Amino acid sequence: MLSRTPPMGFNTWNTFAENINADLIKETADKMVELGLVDAGYKYLVIDDCWSKKERDPETGKIVPDENKFPEGMKAVSDYVHSKGLKFGMYSCAGTRTCADYPGSYGHEFLDARTFAEYGADFLKYDYCYKPHTADGVKLYRKMGMALKACGREILFSACNWGNDEVSKWIRSAGAHMYRSTGDIFDSFESMRDIAMSQIENLAYSAPGCFNDIDMLTCGMYGKGHVGFGEDIDRKQFDIDYKTEFSLWCMFSSPLMIGCDIRSISDETLKLLKNKTLIRINQDEESRPAFVGSRLEKSTPTFVKHLSNGEFAVLFTNMGEERNGRCALYFDEIGIPADSGYGLRLVDAITGEDIGVKKEFFMIELEKHDSRMFIGRLEK
Repeated sequence: MLSRTPPMGFNTWNTFAENINADLIKETADKMVELGLVDAGYKYLVIDDCWSKKERDPETGKIVPDENKFPEGMKAVSDYVHSKGLKFGMYSCAGTRTCADYPGSYGHEFLDARTFAEYGADFLKYDYCYKPHTADGVKLYRKMGMALKACGREILFSACNWGNDEVSKWIRSAGAHMYRSTGDIFDSFESMRDIAMSQIENLAYSAPGCFNDIDMLTCGMYGKGHVGFGEDIDRKQFDIDYKTEFSLWCMFSSPLMIGCDIRSISDETLKLLKNKTLIRINQDEESRPAFVGSRLEKSTPTFVKHLSNGEFAVLFTNMGEERNGRCALYFDEIGIPADSGYGLRLVDAITGEDIGVKKEFFMIELEKHDSRMFIGRLEK
């Protein structure tokens, strides 16, 4: 099954947008292998928008790559990515044009799916710009789902309609393996927080085979790149923000698509993105949804997630701007009453520190934007 657990990989958009070419893709592939990201589970290398010519080939009707960016063609790039043990991803759009005004797949779904298969694609991100007002969005994603099934190659279908049309309720039936349920992310804590919190009610729609995609990670961008806001001014604060972002994405079973420039990734970001315990939470085979366990204050929700093997993940977060935000867990609210005699033995997911068995009520204080993730197990 494709997408038995949330897909993991890299996407060009957050940092590079239209500034992409074959050399960038090859260098990124090399770095993903060299830095151990492939071994950590990041298997897909996805080229986003702006890869093609502005118009289709007049003779074949196909979307064709921009020869200035990809002089040897897309198949050569795909072959190189595959030679590194990675899977290759591409981009198109359900509308007449892509979001950056390149040819979309509207009315050409089956031709384009065959073209992507010819290029050796293993992944298709399918956006939602320039959709004719008379076109039905549900049918458009059904068409591409069918086209991918008919193309002769197994291709992961990443639907990206930004949460429109109550997408969570029907996208699995259209054949998608992951789906965007939010608008675009930007490299700020506010953007990340608002996106994550907007999806609490939709978390139960993720399950093996199709996952709620809350957008690509900004971890490690430090204000640079297409969705950044200029050079970093507080690198230490960025690292705190990124720890919370990555912990939430793992807790929420979101696909983990790296968006920073891997060629110059910081040691702190690399360590975070390769954290085995956090990835294990994201990739848990049962893929059960997280839920809000307790919320002592509006800005300090605590999340709980059932894992396989009798374990639980517990994430304390301070989403506010106040220092020393109080984060609590009322055990009765998560199904462990005092008269049960049980508590949770908690082990810090990042440091490995065993803080012992906690019962009935547990509270910690966190700096602004900070978080702390634990692995728990029932114990008397």
